[in-house]
Amino acid sequence: MDIVLLIVAIALMLVGIGGSFLPILPGPPLCYAGFLCVHFSTYAQFSTSFLITWAIVVVILGILEYYIPTYGTKKFGGTKAGQKGATVGTILGIFIPPQPLWLILGPFAGAFLGELWHDARNTKKAFRSAWGSFIGFLAGTFVKIITVIVMSVVFIFEVV
Repeated sequence: MDIVLLIVAIALMLVGIGGSFLPILPGPPLCYAGFLCVHFSTYAQFSTSFLITWAIVVVILGILEYYIPTYGTKKFGGTKAGQKGATVGTILGIFIPPQPLWLILGPFAGAFLGELWHDARNTKKAFRSAWGSFIGFLAGTFVKIITVIVMSVVFIFEVV
């Protein structure tokens, strides 16, 4: 049974790494599931505080993933309409095929359309706001990648 848990844990870590690059897969939660699988085997034992800390990090990161594009919109001069548009675009991007494309473009398009809804004549401001949303998306992806790399390194050191 331990070898099965180890194989599942390794698979979850690998898919989690991919999920930090592909917006459709939840990278950090999958890596955390890998932690749990290996924890319940004889290959590694994590402390309760370690598991709770990483659970909190993963939850906060999941929340920030939806907030950061909105924050980027605001920092680039977007109005509340642009921020709401970025949020709606982020959520709708989950459901509009093809998935990877709209998960990336959803916040951008939402912020752009939100700003145009607010002021249809100011396309320059709408584009700047949408660009801020895209930069926010990239920042969120960067944070996910760093988190998953740290989780992977910890995993490797514990198992090996």
